[in-house]
Amino acid sequence: MNESIFYPLLFRPVLKSAIWGGHNLEKFGRSIPPEGVAESWEIAAHPNGSSMVANGAHTGKNLAELTDELGVALIGSNAAWAVERGKFPLLVKLLDANRSLSVQVHPKDPYALAHEGNELGKTEMWVVLDAKPGAQIILGVKHGTTPDQFRAGIEQGHLEPYLHYLDVKAGDHVCVPSGSLHAILDGIVIAEIQQNSDTTYRVYDWNRVDSHGNARELHIDKAMDVINFEQVEPSLPTAQIKQHQPGIQSTVLCENEYFCTERLQAAAGSRITGSCDGSSLEIWGVIEGSININSLDLSAVSFCLLPAALGDYELIAKTNATLLRSTIPATVDANSSCCKD
Repeated sequence: MNESIFYPLLFRPVLKSAIWGGHNLEKFGRSIPPEGVAESWEIAAHPNGSSMVANGAHTGKNLAELTDELGVALIGSNAAWAVERGKFPLLVKLLDANRSLSVQVHPKDPYALAHEGNELGKTEMWVVLDAKPGAQIILGVKHGTTPDQFRAGIEQGHLEPYLHYLDVKAGDHVCVPSGSLHAILDGIVIAEIQQNSDTTYRVYDWNRVDSHGNARELHIDKAMDVINFEQVEPSLPTAQIKQHQPGIQSTVLCENEYFCTERLQAAAGSRITGSCDGSSLEIWGVIEGSININSLDLSAVSFCLLPAALGDYELIAKTNATLLRSTIPATVDANSSCCKD
């Protein structure tokens, strides 16, 4: 293949509406319609939304098409299974929880494949970009909660006593393995890295209805099948410090069989050299500041995709910068239950 087809890729995001969305993504450079937006799918190749290349030789192609065209050269040998399934392995989003999301859960791969066609389960992680004072999330259940109590709480419209709440602030991160009961509550904007899946089982939606008096659909039986009731009152994860190059502080935020995401604090003028050697793509996110990567300028908040066959790259921090880097670890069997909890 011609080397000119491998370069850092930018994308035009896919905007998604929901009753909990708003206009807070405008703070992060997104153009939001008057009715508001809940999600901006930044790097996505899913039947429910595929982002389009916005630069270089592949301009105008959507990521699903590009995955079909370039295959392992784009995503890497670590995710060769994704090429066989015709499915890009990851999905990157921004979410504006202007109002609270539903309490929900995502299944593991085997359950999703058995019940949702060609969909996978969903393991995800969040980085909090903005949070109002006192902002909270839900993760896991309260001590002593049994499945029978939990189902009764749903049926009675009073699930709150069984939900585990955690305070969050900008800069926090949260790892959400499949099976985790969770919700992002109001006043939070996050960046999310996840398996490429749109499978969500809503458990509880705060008894709210739309303008026509209709409640959103719940998926109680499926949710009860997959909730990990052993995830009892978890705390926020701690970052694992990792050695890196001069001027760079790196910490591993979330590492599992599907992706590894690290946060890098780069001092102005510092350089990161690396190589995409064919084993994995790299997704870089600029959370604060601005950088240049292989002559491409990026500023907060933005994401770019480095193809697995790119080869060497150099990243230069034009200002002090906070970055996210996500890669895919060695081969995952997408038909097995393989996520570390």
